[in-house]
Amino acid sequence: MKSEHYVVFCDYFISLNKPTPLSTLFQCDKVKFFKAFFEKTPLFRMAPAQQNLEMCGEELRSEQKLGPVTYKNGKSAHLENNNTVLRDSASEVTSDCDFDIKKYEAMEFTAQWRWPDLTVQILLHSVSIYGLYLIISNQVKLYTILFALGTIYTSGFGITAGVHRLWSHRAYRARLPLRILLAILFTITGQRDIYIWALDHRVHHKYSETVADPHDVRRGFWFAHVGWLVLTPHPAVEDRRIALKPTCADLLADPVVRLQKKFFIPMFALLNIGLPIFVPWYFWNETLVNSFIISFVTRFTITLNIAFCVNSFAHLWGNKPYDKFIKSVENSLVSLAALGEGWHNYHHVFPWDYRTSELGKMNVSTGFIDLFAKIGWAYDLKAATYDMIAKRAKRSGDGTFGDSEEPYPASEHCHSE
Repeated sequence: MKSEHYVVFCDYFISLNKPTPLSTLFQCDKVKFFKAFFEKTPLFRMAPAQQNLEMCGEELRSEQKLGPVTYKNGKSAHLENNNTVLRDSASEVTSDCDFDIKKYEAMEFTAQWRWPDLTVQILLHSVSIYGLYLIISNQVKLYTILFALGTIYTSGFGITAGVHRLWSHRAYRARLPLRILLAILFTITGQRDIYIWALDHRVHHKYSETVADPHDVRRGFWFAHVGWLVLTPHPAVEDRRIALKPTCADLLADPVVRLQKKFFIPMFALLNIGLPIFVPWYFWNETLVNSFIISFVTRFTITLNIAFCVNSFAHLWGNKPYDKFIKSVENSLVSLAALGEGWHNYHHVFPWDYRTSELGKMNVSTGFIDLFAKIGWAYDLKAATYDMIAKRAKRSGDGTFGDSEEPYPASEHCHSE
């Protein structure tokens, strides 16, 4: 690790080569995080917080180099998420001590519809329903269906192994050819540019389950699934997006990210719309209408919903072997659909682990990264040790960790934190 790399912790950057005294690190004395519950709150309206959970940074956990602070009441501190963002510059960042989460949690806020985004989602889903009818009624060629399915899952690696594990969490490093491949695959999914996606994801992990979380699951299933994309964001989200931009200097230091960001619109038009429509029409004489409906719209919509399921289903329904005090869960169905991204309780506890899970089953993206590690395109793979995992599960899990099988063997190219 280069000496200029820093770890975000309470928005102070601690040099990995120069230990920082705790008195300096926690000069803000106490950092308060207010956890609200909105079971009786209308879907898109934020009410004052009902419960305050006070956190302080008086000790670092010895289990991890990036260990978090702990709750005074002994509960698990899921701000373990905060400590995984690496960057290559030492520019100053606004401290969380200047961020009054209590003020934002107590704020009355009613989100407004973003009509252009809502219209796009309605059109995509409506046309996709018709596309499914065409498939069921045998009006689409088999090759077109197989091509759409293949594109969904091939491009999915651009999300899982690319923008998520590589760029958002720096769980491993990748050489230029692999970064280019992942950027192309991610662009095919059509989920915005790498920089914006990674920035939002870092905000999500740092402020998970607070009003600053872009897709705060406390606001309900539909908000976490798709509502956050078609509604105006909470002011706390906008505040933290701006505050965390300096921590994303590592993203813009990558020429692949810069180019994909600069040319996202033409790349989107070519890779997400043009080529998927052209291939079935040109190679096996599919009609242009069917190519448009199935290979573009239906494929695109299914890809979006698979990603949406990680934000909704994987934060609501499943067990919590590693931390029972957070919303994220282990959901095998989401993992099956999302190439291994459904082991979310583990991921929110150990977000820097390139495997995003302790279990080996149904984690295709881990195998994808391991494959490229064998040829040297992926390297510096980070993984938690089994002892670290077991200790955390015993300390804060829901007791289901013992039901798991032997841990997924980390790649020989990885190293433990």
